[in-house]
Amino acid sequence: MSDAERAPASPRELFVVFTRLALMGFGGVLPIAQHVLVERERWLTNEQFIELLSLGQVLPGPNVVNLALMVGDRWFGWRGALAALAGMLLAPLAVVIALAALYAQFASVPAVAGALRGMGAVAAGLVLAMAFKLMPALGRNPLGRWPSMLVALAAAAAVGGLRWPAAWVMLALGGASVALAWARLR
Repeated sequence: MSDAERAPASPRELFVVFTRLALMGFGGVLPIAQHVLVERERWLTNEQFIELLSLGQVLPGPNVVNLALMVGDRWFGWRGALAALAGMLLAPLAVVIALAALYAQFASVPAVAGALRGMGAVAAGLVLAMAFKLMPALGRNPLGRWPSMLVALAAAAAVGGLRWPAAWVMLALGGASVALAWARLR
């Protein structure tokens, strides 16, 4: 089933871990998800995390929610998927509703606007840190480290620099990457 060092003990443990994970991830949960699922809990290897994240990115919906569903399903089927999903969504939903009510009252305060801009920069930094941490696993990817990095740079340039629609860039680069990996696996 898995090369991970340990498995969650129950759907309840999945719920608790994913709730904690979701509450730690203001502005972006993926870097924290990698740390928690791979390094702290040891439920997944880096390679497994990358595989599930890649699949989660091409499915509709938020990447980390898709990841939670797949991790939960891996260990406890539909019960695990529901436990992980509830953990990812319930407490953050309550926090977001409370913060939205506060923001409605204080949106015009310059310090609040500055704090939100600062949080955006921190979230971007966390995503970059996660990318650098996962780079060694690309050496074992069928595509290889350098082609994978070129695809990532091309995607960043196309979406961030040229402002091309992310869906079209994902379809084009993702399709080309899958075709190249498939050819190398043959």
